[in-house]
Amino acid sequence: MIDKQRPRRIAAVAVALVLILPSWSGEAHEIPADVTVQAFVKPEAGTLRMLVRVPLVALRDYNFPSREPGYLEISKSENMVLEAADVWIGDYVSILENEEPLGRAELAAVRVAIPGDRAFRSWESAYSNVLSAPLVDGIQLPARQAMVDVLLEWSITSESSDFSIVSGLNHLGIRTVTVLRFLPPGGAERAFQYSGDPGVLRLDPRWHQAAWRFVVFGFQHILDGIDHILFLLCLVIPVRSLIALVPIVTSFTIAHSITLVAAAMGLAPQALWFSPLIETLIAFSIVFMAFENIMGSKVARRWVVAFAFGLVHGFGFSFALSESLQFAGAHLLTSLLSFNIGVEAGQLFVLALVVPLLRLLFGRWLPEVGGVIVLSAVLAHTGWHWMLDRGGALLQYDISMPLVTTSLWLTAGRWMMLLTLVLVTLWGLKGPFDRIADRGASSREGEAG
Repeated sequence: MIDKQRPRRIAAVAVALVLILPSWSGEAHEIPADVTVQAFVKPEAGTLRMLVRVPLVALRDYNFPSREPGYLEISKSENMVLEAADVWIGDYVSILENEEPLGRAELAAVRVAIPGDRAFRSWESAYSNVLSAPLVDGIQLPARQAMVDVLLEWSITSESSDFSIVSGLNHLGIRTVTVLRFLPPGGAERAFQYSGDPGVLRLDPRWHQAAWRFVVFGFQHILDGIDHILFLLCLVIPVRSLIALVPIVTSFTIAHSITLVAAAMGLAPQALWFSPLIETLIAFSIVFMAFENIMGSKVARRWVVAFAFGLVHGFGFSFALSESLQFAGAHLLTSLLSFNIGVEAGQLFVLALVVPLLRLLFGRWLPEVGGVIVLSAVLAHTGWHWMLDRGGALLQYDISMPLVTTSLWLTAGRWMMLLTLVLVTLWGLKGPFDRIADRGASSREGEAG
């Protein structure tokens, strides 16, 4: 007799296995949400050494021996930890010496460590710790809290060579932050902190290497910064004349260069509210320019407004730059100027795409006044919502008057110098830019007629 219930029982068992098995085996293979990697890199004589500390749970796919209620069995885990370190760390780190890869690292030492032992406060203590005797078996170290110290070594031709690191350690967690310290021979320690994969990280870059990295970074920042692009669109929509755009774009460039350099020199306020304030003002700049387009304000003097908002956008650029100056090495000024060049290249690239497209749209399909109003209204709508959201975040901060101290007076003096520079620059630009703007307006009226 055929059991008609058998297929249903089989299906029920299959579903149960699907639901049960992930929860049974998932802990060993779970990807940690947040992982912090600490590392030292030190070339010395004919060897480059790299010390790495990572959480044991980041070395996945290994069921390390433990005893109740979850303490790691140190001696029984040694061989497995050694293999896991080789697979998850040794396979993902490579060093270049003078642009030439050095091959796979030698795994010189591996040691389970206690979290918070402060061994990585210096190279000497970290190096001594990884070479010391293993932890005793009786220690009560939860496996999920244990750390692993790994010593990697490469043979090099000279400790004075140019070294770069290509690290794939971002795979250890969903969000991986690496704190890396490079100790060049006879030089000051250089610290890096980055999230994810930084690509080829030059530990002591030459000026041209730093320059190119920051040119690319500035170019990418413009393409990724949708608020800066929308502001450029607001500037361009009612103009679309290359002659008229020269003073507008140039004044915007000069203005944001001033505040970008000022911020890099430490003139920007360090208060927590300053960044959301600038982000709110950037959104306001979009709304203001969009409404100016709608109201039909005089385009010939638009370069003055672009200059004013360029000062605000320059501080916005500085927030992105501040986290990346660690990759400049000893070439801070070169990297700063290169970033600015990259930003300008990005702006010109956007304008090269947008201006011909707008001229085509207005020449064939959009009426002059109606087209400007509709496009500007769309931009104003977007900027308005950004301004409200960012303004709401700004209001969460307690903005109070600073204490009157000597430091405050010194800061005020530096800001007065910056304000003087801004006013002198604006006065110097007024004559030539007014003439160019008037000529561009006349040319545009002639084309319309």
